[in-house]
Amino acid sequence: MNRRVFMKSGAMALATMGLNPSFLRRTVFAQDILKGGLRSPTGKGKTLVVLFQRGAADALNIVVPHGEKAYYTMRPSIAVPRPSAMSTPTSPSAIDLDGFFGLHPSLSPFKALWDDGILAPVHAVGSPSNTRSHFDAQDYMESGTPDNKGTRDGWLNRYLAVKGTCDECHLHDAQNAKQSPFLAVSMTPQTPRILEGGAPTVAMNSLDEFTIRTNNSQADRIEALYRTGNADVIHAAGGEMFEAMKILKTANPQQYAAQNGADYPRSPFGQHLRQIAQLIKADVGLEVAFADVGGWDTHVNQGGSTGQLANRLDDFSKSIAALVKDLGNRMADVTILTMSEFGRTAHQNGNGGTDHGHATSMFVIGADVKGKKVHGKWPGLAPEQLNEGRDLALTTDFRSVFSEVAFKHLGAAKMDAVFPGYTGAEKNWLGVLG
Repeated sequence: MNRRVFMKSGAMALATMGLNPSFLRRTVFAQDILKGGLRSPTGKGKTLVVLFQRGAADALNIVVPHGEKAYYTMRPSIAVPRPSAMSTPTSPSAIDLDGFFGLHPSLSPFKALWDDGILAPVHAVGSPSNTRSHFDAQDYMESGTPDNKGTRDGWLNRYLAVKGTCDECHLHDAQNAKQSPFLAVSMTPQTPRILEGGAPTVAMNSLDEFTIRTNNSQADRIEALYRTGNADVIHAAGGEMFEAMKILKTANPQQYAAQNGADYPRSPFGQHLRQIAQLIKADVGLEVAFADVGGWDTHVNQGGSTGQLANRLDDFSKSIAALVKDLGNRMADVTILTMSEFGRTAHQNGNGGTDHGHATSMFVIGADVKGKKVHGKWPGLAPEQLNEGRDLALTTDFRSVFSEVAFKHLGAAKMDAVFPGYTGAEKNWLGVLG
């Protein structure tokens, strides 16, 4: 059984957590964590926040190639206008970055991150698979194995499973003994594909759901049950569950107040990022955090600088900008990575929208980012430069970005195990991180 906690329908349910003896030896050192003695088993206190835009976000209207004439020819009614001093709130234009690329006006909170040198857009990036299926493309991106449906685990779980391995078994066991139950947390109703696998993870809708039963007699009965039960695998797993609950109770998430003037949107996505900030600042040992947000499948009435896509980007950028502001100097140890399963067609369709495409865009945000640059090789939008005559062509395999972030930020080793079958890791890195 997978080792994870499954939170669903507003009630806490213990599904599985560590159902084998080797995991049970990695007991929770709650007091050490709460005293700040542990932040990460790596000793570096690094956290990776992974955010998935599900539904295939339109890269060309997110990181706008306003210097490309063909962009405006192919999108007569949904193209984002070129940067202009005449931009107004009701008729906004692209935010210029480098004279060729610009940000969608709803991404205005990202401009300060660009100016600070901590924002790195990556363009023409994605999966080498030609699938246009949301399900398959998301599966390939989360498993890290394009066109291989036989992969059972996600690439982030594989990272957690092999990280810090060494030839000295006793050293490996000593590292594992310090792992927090909140090493990898997904703010989702169930474990996402990217975190599925043998390494322990936690999935929950909210911190409130995780702690909702810790102040009543039912929680006391749970604790008593695990104290008096048989010393078997399930008993120990339940004990770890209760220790995890006590860690969050001591961290007091209900009393959390964002700092540095951060104002999270009240949307589910905004509140999930707020709770990720809570976990990071509570020093519970969080190393990998995940959240996703839907609504990017804009086949109809996509809009240009305003409209459906603009509204999604407004919530997206304000939520991420609030997370960065709230974390303050903690961002020195945090990298944020965004992704979407593929992009959209270069030409708009007859319904004022775009259809399933190929290459997409990503954002990497953090103190170690080589910012003020749009990374990746731009393929152009001339007819002969398009993928299958219709899409932005792919010039960067998503595994190049993922592996660089995992290696440089998290200190990942054994990249052949994290991304099996991918041989272009280091030689194809874009230099997104310093």
